[in-house]
Amino acid sequence: MVKQRLAFLTDFVEAVTRRGRNSGDEADTLKALARPASERIAAACSVLMGRIGDAARVAVAEQALRAYAELQADEKLRFFQRLRDDYGVDADSIRQAYGAWDANPDAAAVADLFRVVEPARQTLLRRLNLAPGATPQLVAMRRDLLQAIEQDASLAAIDQDFAHLLASWFNRGFLSMRRIDWNAPAAILEQIMRYESVHRMQGWDDLKRRLAPADRRLYAFFHPATGDVPLIFVEVALTRGIPDAIAPILTAPEGEAQAQADTAVFYSINNSLAGLKGVSFGNFLIKQVVAELSAELPQLKTFVTLSPVPGFARWLAAQDDERARVLSQALQAADWQHDPDRIEALRPEVLALAARYIVVERGRGGMPADPVARFHLGNGASAHRLNWPGDMAPSAMKAAHGLMINYLYEVTQIEARHEAFVRDQTVAHGDQLADALKS
Repeated sequence: MVKQRLAFLTDFVEAVTRRGRNSGDEADTLKALARPASERIAAACSVLMGRIGDAARVAVAEQALRAYAELQADEKLRFFQRLRDDYGVDADSIRQAYGAWDANPDAAAVADLFRVVEPARQTLLRRLNLAPGATPQLVAMRRDLLQAIEQDASLAAIDQDFAHLLASWFNRGFLSMRRIDWNAPAAILEQIMRYESVHRMQGWDDLKRRLAPADRRLYAFFHPATGDVPLIFVEVALTRGIPDAIAPILTAPEGEAQAQADTAVFYSINNSLAGLKGVSFGNFLIKQVVAELSAELPQLKTFVTLSPVPGFARWLAAQDDERARVLSQALQAADWQHDPDRIEALRPEVLALAARYIVVERGRGGMPADPVARFHLGNGASAHRLNWPGDMAPSAMKAAHGLMINYLYEVTQIEARHEAFVRDQTVAHGDQLADALKS
């Protein structure tokens, strides 16, 4: 069996490196490359971790990614399990390196220890990334891995390696920010429409309205490896005052509001690639957009979001105190949605429980339970004002009973609030939420 495997690996390397060269063994080449994708990717990974030349390594990496693209979902799951089991660390090497460091903790010993504690799959992923166009394919591979983790939680260890490498490859220094307008290439406009998930666009006219130069802006981060696919983009409305509902922004006719605007509203922020989940660059985008808008339109004095509160309904339904149970039942009924008096009667309770959810409730690691709150508070914003009802769309009603929130970015306070949040999990919040917490 071992001899057969070695023979297959030899044939595979020969087949890959002969591709594109004049050779009388084309039939053998095609035969080797016609093996099942699961065999080809296993062989390619073994070869990549061995000692081969740079040109051969690029060719083998390309074949590995081609084979991966042919795998079915169950085969991808087994591939990830192989990465977990066969491309980890060597315990004996770690013990030896640690012993050497413990005896003589110099720089060389630290380097040796660092080398052996890094899982072999990180080296494998770096070598896969040698193939032309490999980076987007590895981002897509991580998307598949995140889905596979739902079936096998032990694969989370592999995700740590992907996250570590992608955070390096998508470092802020490699990103470029662009303002997107109606004259942008069609490929980019199509991507914007495709990846808008907060407030779905209804067609080209809707996109054109969101790019209107008088009172709208759209900015995106791009990476050289992903071409015309924006990694993250933010949509901005220029308004007079801080809005408390999304419908007037989405349905407002185009006007000449720019000169009168004193507020920039970040009303939709979208990450495009699921495989980059957890790779943080949204904070850099917002700060750069604030700087850009401040330079272009110095009359803008206020920078806020109009954000969803996606975890509120689920959290409220899970509370076991009487006050929360009563409110959850009342909001699940439909009688309030078209009854102004009923809305006014419910508002104090909604604001009180929502303030508790945003400011007090904690999730994993002591961070705020709401994911959007974690994002903006971690960027240095404050929870400024709760708005209810702010979004009556079906998805918003299901996730948050129509609740929205403004997060306020005050330029002089961003860094201090960011540090307080990271250091002490301090949730900066405005007077409205402070008053609601007392009720």
